[in-house]
Amino acid sequence: MKKVFLLITILSVFIMTGQEITGQWNGILKVPGSQLRVVFNIAKTAAGYNATMDSPDQGAKGIPFTTTKFENAILKLEIPSAQIVYEGMLNKDNNIVGNLVQRGQSFPLNLSKGKIEEKIVLRPQEPKKPYPYYSEDVAFENKTDKNVLAGTLTLPQKDGVFPAVILITGSGPENRDEEIFGHKPFLVLADYLTKKGIAVLRFDDRGVAKSTGDYKTATTLDFAKDVQAGIDYLKSRKEIDKNKIGLIGHSEGGVIAPIVAENSKDVGFIVLLAGTGIRGDKLMLLQKERIERQMGVPENEIQKGQETFKGAYDIILASADSDDLTTKINSYVKSQFGNKLNGEQISALVAQLTSPWMVYFLKFDPATALEKVQCPVLAINGDKDLQVPADVNITAIKKALEKGGNKKTTAKVLPNLNHLFQECKTGLPNEYGIIEQTLSPTALEEISKWILVQVK
Repeated sequence: MKKVFLLITILSVFIMTGQEITGQWNGILKVPGSQLRVVFNIAKTAAGYNATMDSPDQGAKGIPFTTTKFENAILKLEIPSAQIVYEGMLNKDNNIVGNLVQRGQSFPLNLSKGKIEEKIVLRPQEPKKPYPYYSEDVAFENKTDKNVLAGTLTLPQKDGVFPAVILITGSGPENRDEEIFGHKPFLVLADYLTKKGIAVLRFDDRGVAKSTGDYKTATTLDFAKDVQAGIDYLKSRKEIDKNKIGLIGHSEGGVIAPIVAENSKDVGFIVLLAGTGIRGDKLMLLQKERIERQMGVPENEIQKGQETFKGAYDIILASADSDDLTTKINSYVKSQFGNKLNGEQISALVAQLTSPWMVYFLKFDPATALEKVQCPVLAINGDKDLQVPADVNITAIKKALEKGGNKKTTAKVLPNLNHLFQECKTGLPNEYGIIEQTLSPTALEEISKWILVQVK
């Protein structure tokens, strides 16, 4: 899933009699495999001070802080729910020297008012205009939900008739390039495939960028209707071979593609990139467990977290009425986190757990759709994917397709690739932004080679 964890969330508020601590403080957090810039914005209030944190390299802004203590030049700050503690000393040079501890692991974090130079972000695979093919901004309507999807259609040439694919984004509000951490995976993928002779349609999620509609109230099933609208649009274009239209879904997009394919005879083939094969609640628990274990979280803490969130998911799985569900989840969250989270944080967690998207996703089993897919399927996952672990999900995908009698299936686990199909070291999400590569050439070749066979 693309609802990636911001693995290092840091908090900082500075109170020092006789010295000015309001304003912006900057530091570099050194964690295994990467260095992350952090910015703390301190403001004075009638009650004292408050602050927010930005993590530019992770695309995060305005993260609020909870507990702040400052005595005898020692600053101590905590986020109990994330088991994070920052402790530092304000010295005579007006710098704060300290350490961040997260789940027992300590990382040096010194802060100053001096500006830290912005990293030069290298994305060597990102194509530059003018492109050696035709590119057009387009819009099409989901006539069922009455929202208009804005996107880009690329054609190998302006004139001709071409096979086509629709790119389907992962979870979270995504633009047509599936932009994340400075990467534009769908721009790179569309460029690569168009140069191979395949037309590509990619579009902004409903309610994102130039697309209309409400993202917050939508579910996976709603996004499937948007994709079907994209198919209908491609069928209206004279440049598209209507018998050779396929879908490529990444992460949640790999759940959406089979839903569309099982209900549409217009889908000639599907490609599942880090697609899931197990029910949503099981995936979320597996994702949490694999990421925390890779981070070095103690095993007893991992198991405690599994039990806590499984309890919440079980309530959701058994629910039918949304109002009753909100009441039950609110009560459960307070019982589990009441001494760790404030009222605002509890409300935010309850809202997330009871959102239409989350409830549908937790309950939905992708196998139910995969068993009905009869078109050719390519499923590929990276072996270092911690968000959709390959060992469990590829096996489940193959099993579901075989149960449905689909003999046109190719499933592969690609070595050394993470959830974004980047060559990586650990697979942790905090690597995504610091890796220059956007998409592994191996993955790009596997995708294009397989599609070209399907559209011969």
